[in-house]
Amino acid sequence: MSPPSKFEESPIRKTSQPPPISSLTTRIWPANLMQMILQEIKTQGGITLPLLAMNLTWFSKTAITFAGRLGELQLVSGTLGFTFANVTGFSDLNGLSAAMEPLCGQAHGAKNFMLLHKTLLMVIFLLLLATLPISFLWLNVEKILIDCGQQEVVSRVAKNYLFYLFPDLIITCLLCPLKVYLSSQSVTVPIMFSSALGLAFRIPINILAKAKGLEGVSMAIWINDLMVVILLVSYVLMMENRKGGNWKEGGWLDQGVHDWLRLLKLCAPCCLTTCLEWWCWEILILLTGRLPNAKQAVGVIAIVLNFDYLLFSVMLSLATCASTRVSNELGANQAGRAHQSAYVSLGASTISGCIGALVMIGVRGVWGSVFSHDQGIIKGVKKMMLLMALIEVVNFPLAVCGGVVRGTARPWLGMYANLGGFCLLALPMAVLLAFKAALGLGGLLVGFLIGLVACLMLVVVSVVRTDWEVEAEKAQKLASCDVQEVDVEERVNHRTTETADGAEVRE
Repeated sequence: MSPPSKFEESPIRKTSQPPPISSLTTRIWPANLMQMILQEIKTQGGITLPLLAMNLTWFSKTAITFAGRLGELQLVSGTLGFTFANVTGFSDLNGLSAAMEPLCGQAHGAKNFMLLHKTLLMVIFLLLLATLPISFLWLNVEKILIDCGQQEVVSRVAKNYLFYLFPDLIITCLLCPLKVYLSSQSVTVPIMFSSALGLAFRIPINILAKAKGLEGVSMAIWINDLMVVILLVSYVLMMENRKGGNWKEGGWLDQGVHDWLRLLKLCAPCCLTTCLEWWCWEILILLTGRLPNAKQAVGVIAIVLNFDYLLFSVMLSLATCASTRVSNELGANQAGRAHQSAYVSLGASTISGCIGALVMIGVRGVWGSVFSHDQGIIKGVKKMMLLMALIEVVNFPLAVCGGVVRGTARPWLGMYANLGGFCLLALPMAVLLAFKAALGLGGLLVGFLIGLVACLMLVVVSVVRTDWEVEAEKAQKLASCDVQEVDVEERVNHRTTETADGAEVRE
């Protein structure tokens, strides 16, 4: 990979219209196209597979913790508390940390270690600051749940669960940035091993859950995450020491107003994109509870979404890989390779979505019986998984397109797509079809499918119309060492002091 070019040697073109796709493809995709695609697939596989293992272990830890050891009250309250924690806390922290992906990814491509360092510390501080309003919500969760119609005893136990989960807020403020810091540099194997080791210790840690009940469940979650954080911090320290001079690149305590404005500009749309998606799926579950056959419908959607969580770990890994590859190549001023990475990622996501849908269809006859013996629920799961399979075909490329636009430091495109697709189309259509047209749970899923298709169309158009050469030049402004050195030199040259006789002397 060639080093990034000087900003002055590649001025931004005046036109805002992207060049014809045919001419761009001719310029950046040479004759050995198949060889380059195979090499890109190999590179993405090396990033995606460890991320996939890490995400699978993350989803497994919740299953291990709640698996069949609690009473009905504790199970309902713990599930309600964990859902409240996700919606009000962990979704926000994950969304804010996603703003690191374009900054760290492009900084790594540009070999700008200073920006990597300062971004890591700034995001950790920002997440810690965000825990203040989140903590206020968690402390008042009992009143909030009662006002929303939950039983007082359930709300009280849920508050107790969240109280013992409090340390995980602080731990997540370290865990999420560390994961993004490493994955944006294509370093994913240590993340996989640290998550696997944390999962291996999870079962003995769960002895705590037996001894202390629901409080032990909360403590087991944050103790597991703390172990992963300790392993990742140890690896980062060793990695930076091994690189030698990178500690001296600075950036650890060198954050200015411009740095914070640049980060916050990315944080807002990244956070809203993540939260809109998480919140809308939670609203889907709440709407299911208002159907005429609510108890059966909630059981069906819960079992169907359990399989969706497994597939979500795959699409999340593909999306992170797409963001990493695109941002790395743009930071290195390689527009052609970024263009190629984006389209390979999109193709891989489409194939993966179809495979995931076929697997879901294949297991729909037995998946319901794994969780329930109720024949009505089993039949409902078998029927709804057909609709959910169609949703997965759309979900995979949608998630990867979101990763691509994050890699280009344009997360607001994903935010607008989610706002239009989920909030303005999916939810109204779901309510209309489920309650007005009396289609029940099937109507809810069809409404979501319509919204997801619209959302996918918006982001695909954005990706197709991307001018990769212009995005590479923007990345040089955002992350290139050359540009920052010029800025520093200009500030130094303009710093003057005035002598007693009025003459200016350069410092």
